[in-house]
Amino acid sequence: MINIKTTHLKPSNWQFINRQLIRKAISEFSHESILKPILIQDEVYEIVSDNKQFTYHFKAKKFFLDHWLVDTESIVKVNEASEEVVLDALHFITEFKETLGIPDKFLATYLEEITSTLSGACYKYENQQFSATELALHSFQDIEHGMTEGHPCFIANNGRIGFNSNDFQLYAPEANAPFKIIWIAVHKKFATFTSVADFEYESLLENELGVLKIADFKKRLSNAKKVITEYLFMPVHPWQWINKIIPVFGADIAQGNIVFVGESDDDFSAQQSIRTLFNVTHPKKLYTKTALSILNMGFMRGLSPYYMQSTPPITKWITDLLAKDDYLLANGFTMLGEVATIGYHNHYYEALGKTNPHNKMLSALWRESPFTKITAKQRVMTMAAFLHVDYQERSLVASLIEVSPYNTSTWLQHYLKAYLSPLLHCFYKYEFVFMPHGENLIIVLENNTPVYSLMKDITEEVIVFNKEMHLPEHVDRLFTETSDRMKVLSIFTDVFDCFFRFLAPHLTNYAGLPEEEFWQLVANCVYEYQDTHPEFSDKYKQYDLFVYEFDRCCLNRLQLENTKQMLRLADPIESLKLEGVLQNPLAKFKREAVITEEIETGI
Repeated sequence: MINIKTTHLKPSNWQFINRQLIRKAISEFSHESILKPILIQDEVYEIVSDNKQFTYHFKAKKFFLDHWLVDTESIVKVNEASEEVVLDALHFITEFKETLGIPDKFLATYLEEITSTLSGACYKYENQQFSATELALHSFQDIEHGMTEGHPCFIANNGRIGFNSNDFQLYAPEANAPFKIIWIAVHKKFATFTSVADFEYESLLENELGVLKIADFKKRLSNAKKVITEYLFMPVHPWQWINKIIPVFGADIAQGNIVFVGESDDDFSAQQSIRTLFNVTHPKKLYTKTALSILNMGFMRGLSPYYMQSTPPITKWITDLLAKDDYLLANGFTMLGEVATIGYHNHYYEALGKTNPHNKMLSALWRESPFTKITAKQRVMTMAAFLHVDYQERSLVASLIEVSPYNTSTWLQHYLKAYLSPLLHCFYKYEFVFMPHGENLIIVLENNTPVYSLMKDITEEVIVFNKEMHLPEHVDRLFTETSDRMKVLSIFTDVFDCFFRFLAPHLTNYAGLPEEEFWQLVANCVYEYQDTHPEFSDKYKQYDLFVYEFDRCCLNRLQLENTKQMLRLADPIESLKLEGVLQNPLAKFKREAVITEEIETGI
């Protein structure tokens, strides 16, 4: 008998979460200039639905970078008769459908993602295990599973279309239900294994599975009348095996190209990046990242077998490059290397093209564990935790600062040194960038204070702009040619707009730090780096982080236009949505000598 829990979907939870999501929608859609609230009195605004039947009133404070901090409890919806109407996020989306610009063919999909996001948030609300104050001192995995917000910019950030209710209980990060990984044998004529040195196929399998488990798999393969040397063993997410591999790869299974051989002894836990699985039985073992063909936040979350072949070479190139860099070695910044991959080519679907979702259904990679990068005195947490607020309005980062040896300003100096400084160095010295949002960074702490950071998802999300840099075979796919304006926008968007925009008012509200002081600390960090590295002075002018304004990059506009594929994968930079400009908070800290020089030279 199926036992699917729905206790989290109670009226009180639904009302609370709907109000929270509408607050976020008003804030982010206003930030992207999609909604344009009208000020009707001091800090009180209104927006009117497309058909003029409903008006929303709310209080909001404006922060730098056009950030709207909406007072959740102040939101009131009234009809034409001025009667108050219950808040409903799904109605909110349809009431502003034309303003939001959602094509009719994608509206149902977007509403489904909104519903799923609401349902997941209700589950988190109902099952919150630790307060933010408690969570600040808990383990890496407690923190990973205790996050409630998801991506801070996207409204529909927890869609997971493809999961049913039972799948949610089994595989969602917030459900925190460790599970076994499926293992299959795949024929070498369609499968490719690639790795860096020290993680060759046999040694990796022995480390991940153990001698006895490998022997068991080989026995099963032999019992199936297969030649063991013609096959490779490969991990698969259980959901993927049941829902995609068996039905889509039925021919390969029938022909013996794919053979089920068993499941892992170790238990794995889904991370915030839901297809990344952490080994909870042996935390120092590698992460396993698998294809998971669910639609989430604008993409089908597969893994390309074609890109898998270039992943280890990219890891080796970046690792070798950074290992020779004295500044990064001293800073401690490093990567979680994606050390080995395996991909199976769906030969029946190859005619559809390499980017087709059906050709990204059967691949996996192994990534280093952060526990191999820290000492006994250190611990780790996702940087996303720095924005975490529990449902009683307590802040994790404020709690972390409180139990550290430092005041807020000094603590932030340590954090910026660990996070921002290495990003600046990689940009100015090498002209390459990452996607350093909260979930992609793991912060290493000592005495509850950041000391260095670990970057993950490096091979899918690194872009190299430097045309003078020699890129070996396979690594050359990282190169992207674009304008100087778009190059530096990667810092302005990914760091300033998508993370600091949230962190600054957060610290104002929960740690009493004036917003301007936060940006002064950011400016100080930039100048400290630049003063230490005068050899890049020309680049500091070419890629000026103190300009008065920069392009507003709108993530929700991308998702609203095409919730099934936000970006053209062949040209992701040029497919970005830019709408107007944002005033740069660092501009007011530009050194007078530089301003004088610009005036004198007519720049």
